[in-house]
Amino acid sequence: MWFFARDPVRDFPFELSPESPEGGPPGLWALHRGRKKATGSPVSIFVYDVKPGAEEQTQVAKAAFKRLKTLRHPNILAYIDGLETDKCLHVVTEAVTPLGMYLKARVEAGDLKELELSWGLHQIVKALSFLVNDCSLIHNNVCMAAVFVDRAGEWKLGGLDYMYSAQGDSSGPPRKGVPELEQYDPPELADSSGRAVGEKWSADMWRLGCLIWEVFNGPLPRAAALRNPGKIPKSLVPHYCELVGANPKVRPNPARFLQNCQAPGGFLNNRFVETNLFLEEIQIKEPAEKQKFFQELSKSLDSFPEDFCRHKVLPQLLTAFEFGSAGAVVLTPLFKVGKCLSAEEYQQKIIPVVVKMFSSTDRAMRIRLLQQMEQFIQYLDEPTVNTQIFPHVVHGFLDTNPAIREQTVKSMLLLAPKLNEANLNVELMKHFARLQAKDDQGPIRCNTTVCLGKIGSYLSASTRHRVLTSAFSRATKDPFAPSRVAGVLGFAATHNLYSMSDCAVKILPVLCSLTVDPEKSVRDQAFKAIRSFLSKLESVSEDPTQLAEVEKDVHAASSPGTGGTAASWAGWAVTGVSSLTSKLIRAHPTTSSSETNAPQRPTPEGLPAPAPPPGPTAPTPSGHWETQEEGKDTADNSSADRWDDEDWGSLEASSPAHKPESDWSSWEAEGSWDQSWQEPSPPEPPAEGTRPASEYNWGGPEPSDKGDPFAALATRRETGTQPRRDSWGDDNWEGLETESRQAKAELARKKREERRREMETKRAERRAAKGPMKLGARKLD
Repeated sequence: MWFFARDPVRDFPFELSPESPEGGPPGLWALHRGRKKATGSPVSIFVYDVKPGAEEQTQVAKAAFKRLKTLRHPNILAYIDGLETDKCLHVVTEAVTPLGMYLKARVEAGDLKELELSWGLHQIVKALSFLVNDCSLIHNNVCMAAVFVDRAGEWKLGGLDYMYSAQGDSSGPPRKGVPELEQYDPPELADSSGRAVGEKWSADMWRLGCLIWEVFNGPLPRAAALRNPGKIPKSLVPHYCELVGANPKVRPNPARFLQNCQAPGGFLNNRFVETNLFLEEIQIKEPAEKQKFFQELSKSLDSFPEDFCRHKVLPQLLTAFEFGSAGAVVLTPLFKVGKCLSAEEYQQKIIPVVVKMFSSTDRAMRIRLLQQMEQFIQYLDEPTVNTQIFPHVVHGFLDTNPAIREQTVKSMLLLAPKLNEANLNVELMKHFARLQAKDDQGPIRCNTTVCLGKIGSYLSASTRHRVLTSAFSRATKDPFAPSRVAGVLGFAATHNLYSMSDCAVKILPVLCSLTVDPEKSVRDQAFKAIRSFLSKLESVSEDPTQLAEVEKDVHAASSPGTGGTAASWAGWAVTGVSSLTSKLIRAHPTTSSSETNAPQRPTPEGLPAPAPPPGPTAPTPSGHWETQEEGKDTADNSSADRWDDEDWGSLEASSPAHKPESDWSSWEAEGSWDQSWQEPSPPEPPAEGTRPASEYNWGGPEPSDKGDPFAALATRRETGTQPRRDSWGDDNWEGLETESRQAKAELARKKREERRREMETKRAERRAAKGPMKLGARKLD
């Protein structure tokens, strides 16, 4: 029977990369990149080849193997595995890069900052303090070649080949035998008299001074170069001079050196070092301290190294959310760090946390997610949006907090392109119908109309035909003036989605009724829209062959992006989140110079001063009406049409006192969502003493004595005689469809009444013919 010896190198769970060695401590170890065979995770492998006649160096390498295996500290190179044979030694550590190579690459990329160097030196000094003060060990090899950097930019102390104990035998440090390393030895080692005897840490602190010089000035050519600090920062120079002083007794202990450099104005006294120290002790910090830390973290992330943010800050943020009580405060720094990740890393690390956050009942968490959705929506796939995110987001439509309802509406601009048929055309439209008809906050009703106009191109053809006209018509009757403006601009933004018949029969009558609106801004937009629709109708009338081209989008399937280019004069491209609310909050009203002699009235806040009415325009082809109107707006310098130039306003900071939301439990019982669009019902009357939104002075000037003549006309129309049934009044503008439904309902009621009377007559006749029955009498056939 034959037995074959197993190759220990082949059975080793790690393998070397075929690339060339990366370097390592001079003379002994060669550093290779490697990976774990089972998982493919990257590692670093230090290899020492045993050579004949080099028994002394072999013993030094084995001693370093043993030291690294037993020493565990966050700032010392982390040992993972090892292999010792007669031919070689393999030491597997975390994936690292030699400090010299790391600094060179950072300098060439122009990304090296003093903050990185300050924290790196802090880590090396802390490792020396651990060795000297806690372990009574002298490193005896501190230099550039003994320091390594991991993927997070953390500096690790290695090169433990010549380490020896500060206690015990008096044989002294081992002999190195490598000329490149002997230049870092302090001058007292060359003094055979023994008079210059210092503390046990004196030699390592001299070598630390050499390391500091090399970090800022490059490789050390000779020991005499230490006299010139070179590029060492001024705040560090006094402490550096203590390290390279000729008297070993004045060299500070590593712990004392850290304390001195962290004093106010010291080199190690900066936000980056403070952040790292907090993260190292975050598990023992109080919840209030964590909250404050995460709130202030976002301000500093831009100045921090990218690798540090990805590999050190991000894991702590994820842990704080997963197992801590950090809550919504982690969102801002989390999404800021997420910008440094690749798409694949974002999917793996950020998206699972975001999906889980949407199920949170914390209102602060929900509103932060909605506000920052633009930062992560591109990484969400459609199944995730429809099954895990949208069902939680829609609860915001029913929230009693108006700010959450408003943010939920605005978030639909980003979610709509990813929603499926049922969620977009049924569920979302149902919520929009209720908000537009019943919400007690005018800005929310306005933003709902704005959002519907922006997402109209994503709706199916049947939904567009059924919803858009009715929804925008309802908006034109809203008591909140900006909502009426939004309804007009909604028609203009989706003009390509209506047939010529609908434009003439349904839309123009609605717009014409707004030409006598009390608000000048509403009238201006109405006239502009009327001219645009009339121009379109006239061009088709002149050339009927254009009808197919003009109506090509009417029955087409949902086509994202068409609404954005259809009405460029309205500024409604689906490119961002904006609304009229910000103008209602921030804008300062102005007065047009052309109306100085006309009767003045207050301009609603957020709407620009009315521009002079443009003169009649000649009919233009349908393909150019948007461009002509856009140029006219530019000439008039009107800002009412450029909604995308503003942010959505904060309803929470500007609206009147929030009233509790009405009870919507009877919504389904009132009829289908389609009927709710087509049969608008007036909002429920507010509580006694509450002023409607239209009566508030939204920051404009006080009303003048001379009112707008159209306002008086509107008042007379309301207080005068009731309009006839066949007129285009505000109550029956919808026309024959509404009258037909009413007539049918009346006819059915009359038929039921006649049938009931006939049945009662027949029953009375039968009772009269048979006569009264006696008690106990048997009924005979």
